[in-house]
Amino acid sequence: MDISAAVFNAARDGKLKLMQKLLINKSPEERAALAEERTEGGTPLLIAARYGHLPVVHFLLERCGANVELGGSVNFDGETIEGAPPLWAASAAGHLPVVKALLEHGASVNNTTLTNSTPLRAACFDGHLEIVRYLVEHQADLEVANRHGHTCLMISCYKGHREIAQFLLEKGADVNRKSVKGNTALHDCAESGSLEIMKMLLKCDARMERDGYGMTPLLAASVTGHTNIVEFLVHQPRASREQRIHALELLGATFVDKKRDLLGAMRYWRRAMELRLAGGQAGALEKPPAGPPVPAYDCSREVSTEEELEALITDPDDMRMQALLVRERILGPAHPDTSYYIRYRGAVYADSGNFERCIRLWKYALDMQQSNLEPLSPMTASSFLSFAELFSFVLQDRAKGTLAARVSFQDLMGVLSKSVREVERAVAQRERPPEPPQFSKALSIILHLLFLLQKLRCGPEQEHLKRQTVYRLLKLNPRARGGHTPLHMAVDRDTTSVGRYPVGRFPSLAVASLLLECGADVDSRDYDNNNTPLHVAAANGCPDIMAALIQAGAHFDATNAAQQTAYQLLEAQSSGRHALHPLNHTTLQCLAARAVTAHRLPYKGLISEQMEAFIELH
Repeated sequence: MDISAAVFNAARDGKLKLMQKLLINKSPEERAALAEERTEGGTPLLIAARYGHLPVVHFLLERCGANVELGGSVNFDGETIEGAPPLWAASAAGHLPVVKALLEHGASVNNTTLTNSTPLRAACFDGHLEIVRYLVEHQADLEVANRHGHTCLMISCYKGHREIAQFLLEKGADVNRKSVKGNTALHDCAESGSLEIMKMLLKCDARMERDGYGMTPLLAASVTGHTNIVEFLVHQPRASREQRIHALELLGATFVDKKRDLLGAMRYWRRAMELRLAGGQAGALEKPPAGPPVPAYDCSREVSTEEELEALITDPDDMRMQALLVRERILGPAHPDTSYYIRYRGAVYADSGNFERCIRLWKYALDMQQSNLEPLSPMTASSFLSFAELFSFVLQDRAKGTLAARVSFQDLMGVLSKSVREVERAVAQRERPPEPPQFSKALSIILHLLFLLQKLRCGPEQEHLKRQTVYRLLKLNPRARGGHTPLHMAVDRDTTSVGRYPVGRFPSLAVASLLLECGADVDSRDYDNNNTPLHVAAANGCPDIMAALIQAGAHFDATNAAQQTAYQLLEAQSSGRHALHPLNHTTLQCLAARAVTAHRLPYKGLISEQMEAFIELH
């Protein structure tokens, strides 16, 4: 073990004597360098602060001159926090003596992590009241929000830390501050069920605002199923009759889908109906006119009379459709919970073997997401992946003869077309293009869908539609992480890992052949290593795929950024056990280009640009 790792381990384990032995005979410069060297993502000071080893912290600060602000990566509850200063780590872990020591040695009380989380917010998150008091006494800013716009008061309310919330309010925390998505501390109380804290906020003049989705704290409590919050707020004079009705109806939907309590749902729906019909026909508050029937909901309609409501209890499936209808009407299609619970209901049908019903619901949710969310959003990507996993499961079990259900070409093709449409939407969004990881996920899922589609028998028209869709994708020239094209990914084993469950297996000759038939550039280069698909196939030890690429015109002698040919990569992978031989694929032009390169003969400006490019391939 080298000395850096030994110092890190001593800091982690609180072994002061060992650390003194390792560092005491070093020069001041060497001690400082070792005290600030990152091992496993963190400096020794950061790790000692995270685990509360006060003597080690003092030694590093006073004898080694460790930088009190130098941040790194620390792990809390399975989550890695990047760019955390030592004061943040000590505050999050609840080590007050270490917090005091770091501040005494000049630590900035408002220094943040990469997500803009302050030490005060870290202490509020885990409920360390004494540290919160100490930091505020030392000028910690109550209003510094993290990247999502969540303040210390908001996180205290969400986590249910009443004493901390009360302290922050006494110190003047802004009770009506809004996050990036428009929610306030009242919303956080509603989502966590913290009724006591909510009452404190209301006494401090907290306003019942709507967030970016139009949600009030009352609706937020209904969505999360916190009946204590709902019951308190529906009896507040500031809640209108319509708001009370919507809250009770939405709470009933939550009882159906989240709590799986149909009788409880009926109780709240009855109360909502009574409120709607209060005052007789003249004073009734009717539901808005219903839109066209939704086939995914089996064309169910929302009930509008007490008789229709009571009849629901005889048909649990109809009650579940009512819950989806209610949620879509009140929350709207743009709210994430609307499509989430449609997908949830579809998954329940799939678990019971009703795959057709599941697919109808998931398609409806997918259309909703594509109409309302940003291109390649995580929620939409999750929907596409769920489809791929479901289709794979059905195809595998049907092939084994253990399942009667089937996947139709129309189902698979419809999802593939929508996934390509998602990439088209992303490419068209030039002002805010998605990051490469989002393209990587989307392209991986598309390739898995193509893998499954290649298993189905298709007629001439279906083959034409499939190729037309693949051509649409290739025309966009989408690039995944590292600049990989779809063809690079089709011949890479890393593409196999796309989700929790197996779908397709890569490298895939069938998918690569389909891409080549539809016009994929066989000599395209990635950005990181200047590899062609041929190089990637070789690195994956796939001579059969290499042969298909060469047959499609791949240049056998092309070199990558490391000046390696695909054949050299294949030799390293297979130890010569393959049928490819370079003499079968080397032309006189290639030999001439190699000679020019090997002997460094001048050629630029003396030959055509096309010939220059050919020589540079070698």
